[in-house]
Formats: sequence, C-alpha cells, structure tokens
Amino acid sequence: MEAMYTLGLNIHIVGVLILLGVVMFNGATLAFSKDIRVYARRMRIVMPISSSLLFLLFFTGAIMMAAKHLVFSSTNTAMIVGIIVIIFLEIKRYRVLRYQTDILNENALAEYKAKGFRYLGIEMAILLSLSAWMMV
Repeated sequence: MEAMYTLGLNIHIVGVLILLGVVMFNGATLAFSKDIRVYARRMRIVMPISSSLLFLLFFTGAIMMAAKHLVFSSTNTAMIVGIIVIIFLEIKRYRVLRYQTDILNENALAEYKAKGFRYLGIEMAILLSLSAWMMV
C-alpha cells in the first residue's frame, strides 16, 4: 500500500511540474503571438494536453486520498478547490478565445491577450501557492 501511495505521489508531483511548464508555455505562446488565427490553431493542440494533465492530477489526487482512507484535511480541500478553479479558468479562457473573440477584427489579439494573461496568471498563482504550501 505504501508503494502505491509513493508512486501516486511521484506521478502527482511530476504532473504538477509538467502542468506548470504547460501554463508557462501557454503564456509564452500568447506573449509572442502575432496572429490570432495561428494562436487559436496552436491552442487547439495544447488545450487537450493541459486538460489531460489537469484530470491526471485530479485522478492521482483521488487515488492518494483513497489510499489514505479519504481523510479530508485542509490541504486536500485546498487542492480540490484549486484544481476545480484551474479547470474552470481553462474552460473560460478557451471559450473566450473560441466564442467571444472576433478573429476578423485586427485588434482581436490585443483584446484577447489581456484576458488570456489574466486567466493564465491566476492559474499560475494557484499552482505556485498550492505547491509552496505543500512544500512547507
């Protein structure tokens, strides 16, 4: 049982690190994008990767909680709320790009960048604060 918990914890930590990298990649892609159409195509490729990582983290966290007999502590509750907020922000960011951004408008990328950076910044802040809290 302890080996399963250790393996789940290692997968969870690697998943968080990869997710941090994906969020930074999304921010760099948004910062260096010149055309909204090219950026939207890239996001159609990257979005399933980040969604899969989010669900991997949720799944490994649930497995680790089950291994510890479903003990709800303040850290577990914070991680659950944090991952749900991050999933919501990713969905919101993609919906803004897909449905609320007029790609024919020449200022569309500038308008989207403000919203996109806000969502990515909140995601990064949640990930970093939860990671820092777990290290302490």
